[in-house]
Amino acid sequence: MHAGTAPIPVWTGNRTRHRLNRSGNRQLNTALHRIAVTQLRVHPPTKALVERQVSQGNSRPEALRVLRRHLADIVYHRLRKAEATGPTDLALT
Repeated sequence: MHAGTAPIPVWTGNRTRHRLNRSGNRQLNTALHRIAVTQLRVHPPTKALVERQVSQGNSRPEALRVLRRHLADIVYHRLRKAEATGPTDLALT
């Protein structure tokens, strides 16, 4: 939710849809976008993920949104893991 990459569920009668989240930290979202674009250019598994999303019917911007959401999850879990292990030697210098 901090980056604004999570979809917002919207209910209309019996239909459940998701709306694009426009809130969140814009600087964090920009950083995630730069990471996504760079990985898309040089990282073959990332290219495969985006191509798979496009072949499933998503547009290229939707595929990039999926990639940013995935990257946000990875960054969050790495930060939580670093927080749980305590400061590193680099943090002490």
